[in-house]
Amino acid sequence: MAVPLIQQFRVGAYIMKQKLAGNARYPLVLMLEPLFRCNLACSGCGKIDYPDSILNKRLSPEECFQAVDECGAPVVSIPGGEPLLHKEIVQIVEGIVARKKFVYLCTNALLLKKKLDQFTPSPYLTLSVHLDGLKEEHDHAVSQEGTFDRAVEAIREAVKRGFRVTLNCTLFTSNAVPEKVAEFLDYAMELGVEGVTMAPGYAYERAPVQDHFLSRGKTKELFRSIFRLGKERKKAGKKPWVFNQSSLYLDFLAGNQTYKCTPWGNPTRNVFGWQRPCYLVGEGYVQSFKELMQTTAWDEYGVGNYEKCANCMVHSGFEPTAVIATTDHPLRALKVMLTGPATEGPMAPEIPLANQRPAQYVFEKQVKTLTAALHEEAPRQAKAG
Repeated sequence: MAVPLIQQFRVGAYIMKQKLAGNARYPLVLMLEPLFRCNLACSGCGKIDYPDSILNKRLSPEECFQAVDECGAPVVSIPGGEPLLHKEIVQIVEGIVARKKFVYLCTNALLLKKKLDQFTPSPYLTLSVHLDGLKEEHDHAVSQEGTFDRAVEAIREAVKRGFRVTLNCTLFTSNAVPEKVAEFLDYAMELGVEGVTMAPGYAYERAPVQDHFLSRGKTKELFRSIFRLGKERKKAGKKPWVFNQSSLYLDFLAGNQTYKCTPWGNPTRNVFGWQRPCYLVGEGYVQSFKELMQTTAWDEYGVGNYEKCANCMVHSGFEPTAVIATTDHPLRALKVMLTGPATEGPMAPEIPLANQRPAQYVFEKQVKTLTAALHEEAPRQAKAG
């Protein structure tokens, strides 16, 4: 794993503190989305098809700090949209780092080289760059030529300047070729990044292309094939791949663990408020973290409970489960870390879907309601100002 020891220790101590306090539900990573606006239009994304009144909205630094303090999670991931489009992103990052939180600033890197001078390398700051494969696969995934080359140029510069850099790779049907993924991972190690975060894409209700997403069965077979190639490369003397993920989550991707997701493990705060129930499924918002935790019907979501969750294996939902399992079963996690996920033999039982409730498609109605609320809010803010 590429996760630094100080981060592993702090997160582990935080989990033990929660367990000793008798807390059954607690956050591990705050997903802080300060804006939805992006400078790309990826076919698998569900964040950019809002009207301009929403895309132009931003969380202020004060709202971001309040969310961090209110949530209390030891790690803060800042996705988007594209966070580097936020004019106050440096102030936001510095304020969170000052709180000794581990920040993952997620970016497509198109603006990264230009803005590097504004940031300071820190063990608490990781630049998580989005790359969905090598040049052909990545440029196709983000629907824009030249993005891979610009991202790689920025990555090399950031590594040279001493920043912690990881890659974030999402796999869809279009780039889910084991040999191509293996080549990408070889290349990632040559770039000098600390590690790669890799997961299957989630079929957002509002994603413009719906046939890009993998089923759970295909995801497991894909990752077994990838890890099998990794073991062959290691035996051949090639540099081993390093993942910025827990060994048990990787084992889960390979079909060796039966996990339920932990939706409250990565709560989301964005321009609308606290998203219910998780980063991937948006079915309403509340105005405080406490209200999110206390009033969300958690048992109505997850694989086996809700149709929208049926094929989900994304790290934002299952990495918290795996991290908690690591603290409960450290020897099991150590074994997988040393030997790698099993790539042969029967897979762990799957969660039955027979009793899942049908999906509720609420996005269009939700956008209308939230847009109307923004229009009502604007005159009040202007009058108050």
